Amino acid sequence: MVRSKVGLTVLVALAAVFAALVGPAEASSTASADPCAAPLPQGSEPLTLDPANFVGTIDNAYWPMTPGSRWIYQETDRRGHVKRVRVQVTDRTKSIVGVTATVVHDTLSNNGSVLEDTWDWYAQDVCGNIWYLGEDTKEFKSGQVVSTEGSWETGVDGAQAGVALPATPAVGQTYRQEYYAGQAEDSGSILSVTEQDRVPYGHFSNVVLTHDSTTLEPRVLEYKFYAQGVGPVEEIGISGGADRTELLKFTAG
Repeated sequence: MVRSKVGLTVLVALAAVFAALVGPAEASSTASADPCAAPLPQGSEPLTLDPANFVGTIDNAYWPMTPGSRWIYQETDRRGHVKRVRVQVTDRTKSIVGVTATVVHDTLSNNGSVLEDTWDWYAQDVCGNIWYLGEDTKEFKSGQVVSTEGSWETGVDGAQAGVALPATPAVGQTYRQEYYAGQAEDSGSILSVTEQDRVPYGHFSNVVLTHDSTTLEPRVLEYKFYAQGVGPVEEIGISGGADRTELLKFTAG
């Protein structure tokens, strides 16, 4: 019995020394709650966004979204048909699950006739990741809305936010871009951060190359190129389509 008491005394003493060395439990809990240490979202996994972890400015080096910024693209399909894509960062915001999102307007047109009209919602966290919180999209035919398929909003009907672009892209990173079962299930991965790319707007070095896919159309694969200080400069359909979208003009806000 005496030996047992001595052993217990030694264990208690050792435990006290260990606690003093590692610090209080609260410190460990705080460190693990670091938003920048959290893994990027994957698949359909549920995720709760903390509004306190978001900032009001999207200044990711590979896709800055200053209000007033505008991108004009040319989209060419496999038959050589050309459409025009216009993307503009508005000065509007939208509160989504408590996060203040930047509203971006995106239109696809053919000879001045709008084919698709979309309002996208993005926000940047304190780490620099750009989050995609949803979109309100409409397809038109002869001036009439024929579909709103693909529309979704984080927190509504089980829809989950995704990452549009990581804070510091690194080869091998994978991430969910959006998730709304049966409507929007896109994901991306970083293939390179040292590419070169030439589009009508200009030539770029140290370009980020991503591989984008969707579980809704497994045969559809795209490559996207992001240039520092500009954002997306080119998209190429690799499988399931041969569309090519190239940047014609960029105006910073």
